[in-house]
Amino acid sequence: MESKRARLDRFLAKTLQIPRKQVRQLLLARRVAVDGACATDMDLQVDEFSLIALDEQPLQQQTPRYYMVHKPVGVVSATQDEQHATVLELLPPSLRAGLHIVGRLDLNTSGLVLLTNDSRWSAALMQPGAHVEKEYLVTLANPLTPEYAPAFAAGMYFGFEDITTAPAQLEIVSSHNARVLLTEGKYHQIKRMFGRFRNPVVALHRSRVGTLALDESLSPGQWRALEADEVVQASS
Repeated sequence: MESKRARLDRFLAKTLQIPRKQVRQLLLARRVAVDGACATDMDLQVDEFSLIALDEQPLQQQTPRYYMVHKPVGVVSATQDEQHATVLELLPPSLRAGLHIVGRLDLNTSGLVLLTNDSRWSAALMQPGAHVEKEYLVTLANPLTPEYAPAFAAGMYFGFEDITTAPAQLEIVSSHNARVLLTEGKYHQIKRMFGRFRNPVVALHRSRVGTLALDESLSPGQWRALEADEVVQASS
């Protein structure tokens, strides 16, 4: 999701529904303030969290919000869906406005989903060049064998899309359970990689995104706001 940055004059013209010439007059008259300071520069860049006021009356005042959700199986990573409950619906209606999903999980995958109204923060976490590590706990139908780990580490080629996955780390936890670390998220990637070994995935759970681990006190369907230090560490 792109950051909602814009020039101050464009924001004022759109919000107040007035021509650009009238916006210039407001600025010259020193009637506009941005983040508590008088603003006279039409080219000043503002975003969705800039506090913008005209004659001391707020035109925009929005604070960034960040939440972690323990997504259960059967809930979709979408803002709305006609067939299934959505992760947004796990939060009270009063908190949902303006939120978007950071890193989706499919219907049958459980675990950590992040929600925010801060598009720059979510872009820093999810853009391909960021290489943010995601940790998954996987339960398999058949026993794991030693050749899995080097195959995941080498990457796998999928001819249908003509792509090779980035190296992934696989740790065998028990006979039918593995921990997988990815820095990308191709379509059904983990299930397809285990499919190379004819080993169906029985359960898939995301336990971590970057530095943010799913709070163990959260039961499926529960959520909490992120702490300030968690927000900063996640995008640094």
